[in-house]
Amino acid sequence: MKNVLITGGAGFIGSNFIRYLLNAEKNIHVFNLDALTYAGSLENLKDLPFSERYTFINGNILDQEFLNGLLREHQIDTIVHFAAESHVDRSILGPGQFVQTNIVGTFTLLEAARKYWLTENDLQEQVRFHHISTDEVFGSLKPGEPAWVEETSYAPNSPYAASKASSDHLVRSYGHTYGLPYSVTNCSNNYGPYQFPEKLIPLIILNALEEKPLPVYGDGQQVRDWLHVEDHCSAIHLVISKGAAGSTYNIGGDNQPANLTIVETICDILDEQKPRANGTAHRDLIKFVQDRPGHDRRYDMDAGKIRRELGWTPRRTLNEGLLDTVNWYLSHPEWVLAIRKQLDYQSWLAKNYDAREKTS
Repeated sequence: MKNVLITGGAGFIGSNFIRYLLNAEKNIHVFNLDALTYAGSLENLKDLPFSERYTFINGNILDQEFLNGLLREHQIDTIVHFAAESHVDRSILGPGQFVQTNIVGTFTLLEAARKYWLTENDLQEQVRFHHISTDEVFGSLKPGEPAWVEETSYAPNSPYAASKASSDHLVRSYGHTYGLPYSVTNCSNNYGPYQFPEKLIPLIILNALEEKPLPVYGDGQQVRDWLHVEDHCSAIHLVISKGAAGSTYNIGGDNQPANLTIVETICDILDEQKPRANGTAHRDLIKFVQDRPGHDRRYDMDAGKIRRELGWTPRRTLNEGLLDTVNWYLSHPEWVLAIRKQLDYQSWLAKNYDAREKTS
């Protein structure tokens, strides 16, 4: 691993992984390919460690000729593919972009890798295509059903999940058909620094700080497995450096609280760290809104394989991670302001929150 291409490295998980990788590997150069769409920002990449070993490239994974040239020019030997449309609500409102980016974009990148690594050069022993996927490809668990393992059949329920399932299948097919060295990780819900403020945890933190309602879908009893982004980064690094080609690993945080519990925990942390001016509890801001169409009820990941084979375990408990995350947002108001200015976030949030209110 010498020249690593990170796609979508200006996004939440990608930018955290770049920081992690530059610290963990002292003899590599990281190339970050990002189209800088709404959820990607160069604000996420300020003050990188070892920046002399980092190069940003503004480009689109749908551009085949561009990708072909990029891999050759920089002699890319490892691809870590984060680039994706990832917000379920947006996929419900506009699924077309998810099909283009997540399915066609992955295909285009695979084609570039196949041509450069396997057709122009015989590099099968030296390269790796690592694909970042999601637990949502498995669908929804009923009460009492066991956690998902790597062999669980796919049953995606949202356009987002279906697009990620499709891209997973494409990656595996290139391994089986062409011998492309690959690995896949399916992760649970990530949280932590630099997360775009439309996701649940940063949304709740920022709304609470601004005395806005804290919207909770339905009864708030939807269950997710929560994984701190830095724990996720350590798992990916292990897979691409020590995991066998052709392997798939589930990555989870070992906890499955209800969404309402997450919101209440954040409220309680803020009561300690940043009390409301009127002295009342932040929980008073919680407002139940109409549930998302087709909202999956429960996710639960069995991460036993990556523990057994690579010795990975998450370092943070959920309470520790949430406290760290709240404190990060409290101490980085300049990042929040820059993201909102760049993306006109406030108007988007107002429009979407109004839509929920009208249907509640």
